[in-house]
Amino acid sequence: MPHQREPARTTDLPSISVVTPSFNQARWLERTLRSILDQGYPRLELVVVDGGSTDGSVEIIRSFESRLAWWASEPDRGQYDAINKGFAHTSGDIMAWLNSDDLYTPWSLHVVGELFARFPDVDWLTSLFQLVWDDHDRAVACTRVPGFSRQGFMRGENLGAGARRRGRWIQQESTFWRRSLWQRAGGRLDTSVTLAADFELWARYFAHADLVGVETPLAGFRAHGDQRSAVQREAYAREAEAALVRHGGRPGGPVDAVWRASLLPRLPTRVRRTLEGLHLAAPRPVCRWEGPETGWTLRWA
Repeated sequence: MPHQREPARTTDLPSISVVTPSFNQARWLERTLRSILDQGYPRLELVVVDGGSTDGSVEIIRSFESRLAWWASEPDRGQYDAINKGFAHTSGDIMAWLNSDDLYTPWSLHVVGELFARFPDVDWLTSLFQLVWDDHDRAVACTRVPGFSRQGFMRGENLGAGARRRGRWIQQESTFWRRSLWQRAGGRLDTSVTLAADFELWARYFAHADLVGVETPLAGFRAHGDQRSAVQREAYAREAEAALVRHGGRPGGPVDAVWRASLLPRLPTRVRRTLEGLHLAAPRPVCRWEGPETGWTLRWA
């Protein structure tokens, strides 16, 4: 049976802290900040941590200063160090970071706030519809992910696509979590992981809670070719796999990834439940909008 709650009132919505790290990203920075601030979420705490940019980024940040909880522009030890610094200046119930060239969808914060208010047992969530933006803020690609499970994650299901994999990443831009989960998992990003610290954080989160997939787009990655994740894709994948193994994962091969990410979700429910009983599959929690009378429900797909 689906779990249901009454729609959350504005006064019941949790506070949301978003950190935006940036370094010489003036080309996109204003659009990113507007995608956060212009949603009008009533309990938003936005922090911007700039690495000492020289391209006009500081002037852009100053133009938003009255709407920011805190900001700084100074040298740091990289993106993940900047994010840790930013989170240290936040206090919101819900946490996320959005890189300075990416975008939220216009409804994302309200949806996220309502879901966390409605389902107190949900500790972290992400979108099942992963968007890609182009340089003109157009959504040029959307990939549907069937859902997430700890079992699948530990088998390498979320190590992405490539020569050896056929899975899907957990999209960092669309992922939000409770501060209590962040604290239980160590309260910081591991800066020794230079490229895939987000993936390493997900490994720690899965030790404490299931990841809930949400059936609406929440954010998107901007594809412009200059990102570290694009330029160093294979190095990122190697770091992610090393982090998974370090946390007890046992990645399967490409056939296993295809089975878990593509074929298994298409099986009839009765067959999947049988496989779950044999520990050959795991249920995936999904939040779905059922219409104005029912609202959001939480099911195990």
